[in-house]
Amino acid sequence: MSFARARYPDIKVWMHLDERSAAFFGLGLARALRQPVGLLATSGTAAANFFPAIVEASLARVPLVVLTADRPHELRDRGAPQTIDQLRLYGEHVKWFFDLPEPDPEPTPEQVRLVRTIAARAVGSAVAEPAGPVHLNWPFREPLMLSPHPDPETAAAGPRVAVHTGRLSPSDALIDSLSLDLASTGRGVIVCGPQDDPLLPAAVTRLAERLGYPILADPLSGVRRGEHDRTLVVDAYDAFLRDGATVDRLEPALVLRFGAMPTSKSLLLYLQRYPEARQVVVDPGGWRDPTGLASDMLHLDARLLCEALTGAAPPGPTEPGWAATWLLANRTARQAIAEHFASVDELCEGKVVPSLSELLPDGAVLYAGNSMPVRDLDTFLPSGARALRCLSNRGANGIDGVVSSALGASAAGTGPVVLVIGDISFYHDLNGLLAARRHQLDVLVVLINNDGGGIFSFLPQAELNAVEFELLFGTPHGLDFRPFVEGYGGRYVRVEDWPGFASAVVDGLARGGLQVVEVPTERARNVVLHRDLWRVVSEALAAGRVPSLVA
Repeated sequence: MSFARARYPDIKVWMHLDERSAAFFGLGLARALRQPVGLLATSGTAAANFFPAIVEASLARVPLVVLTADRPHELRDRGAPQTIDQLRLYGEHVKWFFDLPEPDPEPTPEQVRLVRTIAARAVGSAVAEPAGPVHLNWPFREPLMLSPHPDPETAAAGPRVAVHTGRLSPSDALIDSLSLDLASTGRGVIVCGPQDDPLLPAAVTRLAERLGYPILADPLSGVRRGEHDRTLVVDAYDAFLRDGATVDRLEPALVLRFGAMPTSKSLLLYLQRYPEARQVVVDPGGWRDPTGLASDMLHLDARLLCEALTGAAPPGPTEPGWAATWLLANRTARQAIAEHFASVDELCEGKVVPSLSELLPDGAVLYAGNSMPVRDLDTFLPSGARALRCLSNRGANGIDGVVSSALGASAAGTGPVVLVIGDISFYHDLNGLLAARRHQLDVLVVLINNDGGGIFSFLPQAELNAVEFELLFGTPHGLDFRPFVEGYGGRYVRVEDWPGFASAVVDGLARGGLQVVEVPTERARNVVLHRDLWRVVSEALAAGRVPSLVA
């Protein structure tokens, strides 16, 4: 199977030695290309190593076609080597599974038709909304090399199976009803979580302008950055929704949510604080509502709904001061954050993202690791016209495979890729670095090294016994990552100050290849600096600049 794939000129083969890294590489490639990618592995634990990436692809709705070789039926469940039960190996984490028959050296037309039909169905199922992975399991008998080898042109000849998938359009009746409801509701909020339709940002901002609703835009939504109208985009909500007095002034009557649930915990608490508000969740499939507060679940295409509502809704807003209050709170918080960081000379984790937003070129891909990096991305990435495509593995929120995912995004060739990642997550996927050298890929890694799991220092456990906390949560490792990076042919720079950071980033992007810029920080100090910032924001908001809208 692998030889046959390699012989087709239209198929690009990316060879990896580690199956887990390979699967996350494919996931990053599929996410960046917005196209399905195939994963191919031998039988046994090789196929099992795909599992973490398939879970992520399932929850993040990334189309993958997983092809696992298997031992023939007569050797299953008999103690044969490299043989495990691969039937429905990935359970409900794949959209569809099929166990193919062993190939015949001289296949009949019916057998060829079966394989073509299964291939078409697999790709069609993977990309159909909601997108996700599918699994084809294919057993082989010895000799594993079929003779004669199939000729690509001969094998490609014959009838094809065309699969067409469409977007879920709203009905006229729904648009008539919902547009009237929205037009008569003054205190509405649009929440845009992680999603990857490049046309949604312009569509949702036009709808927001029509209704007079502010847009709380997660950086992974694509709405926060770009040339579309960002007049009503709120980018500092994670900071000012931590302030109870401000939240009291911003009680919504309606929430219109697109995409997955945003990263921000303060936004989640805000939504939970007002359960009486009508919460309309727009999602083409599934049930992504961790709040349990959805009053309307619309299984529709978000962009088509926005376009239809924009054309049908009477012009707003019905309560002009509503959006103005949100935008004033946003400006106050963003200015307080900027002024605070301007006064901070020491290296700190929160300042990495806003610094990168000034350094990265238009069209760059900013890949954020989980735990603290993606949270700092959410809090500190300012809105701007310069396009930055923000990606992260927020399906299962795992810290494994992130390096490989970023390298997969680099392989897509859509723009320079910068990965911001913590040290534990970097350690988890050191094997993935081989792909940078093997495939001559460019990636700049900003390694935030606080020698452990920094996010846990924000939790109540940090106040307990220090020895036990370090053992179970802090997990210091004491590793010097330079030899690993240089062993894979990369360049490693450890910075000591912000001018050095800026210089290393600009130089690394110009050099290309594997570049790692280490930003050393201290976990306990990081907590202090973040909490100082929340205090500064609250003090700015309390200065009386955000008016009350209490009825």
